[in-house]
Amino acid sequence: MHPVVAEVTARVTERSRASRTAYLQRLSRAASELSLRPARTDLGCSNLAHAVAACGGSDRTTMAADTGVSLGIVTSYNDMLSAHAPFEHYPQAMKQTAREVGAVARVAGGVPAMCDGITQGRAGMELSLFSRDVIAMSTAIALSHDVFDGVLMLGVCDKIVPGLVAGALSFGHLPTALVPAGPMASGRSNADKAETRKAYAAGEAGREELLASEVASYHSPGTCTFYGTANSNQMLMDVMGLHLPGAAFIHPDDPVRDALTAATTRRVAEIAGSEQPYGIGQVVDEKSVVNGVVALLATGGSTNHTMHLISMAAAAGVDLTWEDFDDLSAAVPSVARIYPNGPADVNHFHAAGGTPYLVRTLLDSGLLHEDVLTLAGPGLRHYTRKPQLVDGVLEFVDAPAESLDPAVLRPATDPFAADGGLRVLRGSLGHAVIKVSAVADEHKVVEAPARVFTDQVGFLQAFSRRELDRDVIVVIREQGPSANGMPELHALTPSLGVLQKRGHAVALVTDGRMSGASGAIPAAIHVTPESVHAGPISRIQDGDVIRVDARTGRLDVLVDEDEFAARLPAQRVSEEGVGTGRELFAPMRAAVGRADEGAHVFASLGRAFDHSVIPAEEIS
Repeated sequence: MHPVVAEVTARVTERSRASRTAYLQRLSRAASELSLRPARTDLGCSNLAHAVAACGGSDRTTMAADTGVSLGIVTSYNDMLSAHAPFEHYPQAMKQTAREVGAVARVAGGVPAMCDGITQGRAGMELSLFSRDVIAMSTAIALSHDVFDGVLMLGVCDKIVPGLVAGALSFGHLPTALVPAGPMASGRSNADKAETRKAYAAGEAGREELLASEVASYHSPGTCTFYGTANSNQMLMDVMGLHLPGAAFIHPDDPVRDALTAATTRRVAEIAGSEQPYGIGQVVDEKSVVNGVVALLATGGSTNHTMHLISMAAAAGVDLTWEDFDDLSAAVPSVARIYPNGPADVNHFHAAGGTPYLVRTLLDSGLLHEDVLTLAGPGLRHYTRKPQLVDGVLEFVDAPAESLDPAVLRPATDPFAADGGLRVLRGSLGHAVIKVSAVADEHKVVEAPARVFTDQVGFLQAFSRRELDRDVIVVIREQGPSANGMPELHALTPSLGVLQKRGHAVALVTDGRMSGASGAIPAAIHVTPESVHAGPISRIQDGDVIRVDARTGRLDVLVDEDEFAARLPAQRVSEEGVGTGRELFAPMRAAVGRADEGAHVFASLGRAFDHSVIPAEEIS
């Protein structure tokens, strides 16, 4: 093992010792209650009658017997969103496959799936992050009937997969698989789309041209093709062993996709019906979590996972921190160039070798733990194979020994960059993360006067008045989890790009999110403590000089220390969240934890749960 990967894994394991032990004891108790019998046999006769009332034919016979596996399907299907529309026919196909192996599969429940692309810049975006925890709770409700021996989870996009995983981990003794649907075919290139957005922001293109560009980019069922949070999810599920090998990026209409879905159903039924079944809580452990972080860094994945991975890990009793990300990023090479970190999209990445080649090169370089448990069985080496149909039969064959497109995917021994492009920033403004894999070297340090806003609208208005045509660090506060649910701030990106293109030194500092589509603008995001908890960001004033230094990992306001400390936090400007359902989420805004602890509302998960200012010794 690479010494840094080994060291980080050891400290995560030690830090998690008590919480992980308690979690595994809970799983052991749940598993022992089954005593290798189907869960439903513990139900009373009336309870079981309710559980089988809707079954017919062989399903009723199997469910009424003391043998035969019962699989629960938890689905995020809706036909409004491109990524989830393909799931419409999955349950029927899974049910038929289950019958063929003497099992029963039924839809246990549905979870909400909202789209950040649609809610971008809208009030509904304030529900987005919280939807992850709603999905986790919805998953728990679906599985709470105690009639299932295994779980099939249909999900792809941003908050859906982390929520499904966290919910499933509450039933961690159950064999569980994530079932993807795949990306849409490549449309207009992401780089061309970004240029049109910049032209529109600069007043050089009209709405008709912009709309035509967007429709040509997002054009059919499947996930968006850029490497944002949705596709980062899919890569992680491959590398963490929660898909069958190589399942992430196969097109929805590819016959291999249907074969993989059937094979996944059979595999979960096989594990559940074996003499030594194992659940998702055994698959997701300290080593698999570290594997996920390494793969995320190596591919330049979404910064949303500096929260989502922490939250998923906490659900399995694993204590992951931003410092773990930071130390691993310094040691893990960047081996992929996928938009926004390069011109290619995920289809190009898949064609170059995809996750099977990625796992191979990282394993061979000692950057991933091979000795993990996966859906495919013991050992991550399974995931160096790719699925394909041979005479109509699904087989897994070894991935190419060399990348098929070195401009997109390279070996760890000859990477695009020596590090993973993610930094943790510390300093007088608190704790933050910055993704620099797409930031030019000359923009990695920005020192400029601040211009402070409390929402995206104020910034866009100032931009349109050309008040920001200068070196500037844009500060957007009151955007943290407790303030308004931490919405994505992608509406800022084109305008910030225009300012940078005009030759100005530009950076963003915010307690909000900029996630997987962030690119060339240095953005110190997820600033913690957030503004509404009197974090230092609440005391910044227009004109204060701020230094964002991605090279040394510093985030500082260059104001006399005593003067800055004497300032009162700015009074909150933004209105309380009302309308578009936001009022229903007030309890979640009140309960949510810090961004650097996963920004979840489950106080029992993870480390200390408080909103206090980070002690000086932690940020100095």
